[in-house]
Amino acid sequence: MNTRANSTPTAPQSGRRPYRSPLRQAKARSTRARILEAATRVFRTHGYAGTTVAAVAAAAAVSVAAVELAFPTKPDLLKAAIDVAIAGDDEPMPVLERPWAASARAAPDATAFLDAVATILVPAAERSDALVLAALEGARSDHRLVPLAAQLSAQRAVTAGWIVDGLTEKTPLRAGLDRSEAIDIVWLLMDPAVFDRLTTARSWPPDRFGRFFADGLLRLLTEPVPAGQAEEDQRAGLPRPPARSAPRSGIGRPTSRRARPRDHGT
Repeated sequence: MNTRANSTPTAPQSGRRPYRSPLRQAKARSTRARILEAATRVFRTHGYAGTTVAAVAAAAAVSVAAVELAFPTKPDLLKAAIDVAIAGDDEPMPVLERPWAASARAAPDATAFLDAVATILVPAAERSDALVLAALEGARSDHRLVPLAAQLSAQRAVTAGWIVDGLTEKTPLRAGLDRSEAIDIVWLLMDPAVFDRLTTARSWPPDRFGRFFADGLLRLLTEPVPAGQAEEDQRAGLPRPPARSAPRSGIGRPTSRRARPRDHGT
């Protein structure tokens, strides 16, 4: 029953579904993608504080109203840009439920598992690190970003836990290291600031960071393989143990990385 005073009764609903034009839906998806691409460029170039909705609208060649219709606030816009950057697309499927995750968990040993993880995480970091850092830094001055910053940190912990659990399916953690501390180590190495500092300030190519990440976790989390054990296991037909020999993170040809402005000094 309508309880509003002086209200006019509404007509009965017909039960017919509203018509949705495929052409209109395709145009809306195209506009959304164009806005997100523009927002990603502007956030990466100017940071959170230096980005305006008007600037994003201009870069996307749409009206400010079109941006605000799709993303009511600037934090909403940044969150959507981060989600697409991490996943690599706008599909509503969690990253850890995608085919690559099952393929990585099926790897024959710890080394192959971590290599498979790095193969996915490094491109995701390339796409998203500046955006995630913009959210974390922006949360210091814009309280609307605080929930997003907390969510990003929690999501990183979930991924770190998934990596640790996948690793322990292949080989035990080193003596004295429990799951919680192992997750903390992975969580730290996954910090976008680590990727940003090494690939920007230290000019590491992304593939070098990937080797550093995989080798580092292997060395920090697992026991070293006794001399000669690998050969004996191979002859016995046992799974290949994690390699703990010379690091694979050789120096490659540095690649240029975009300069990332900061909302605050570091």
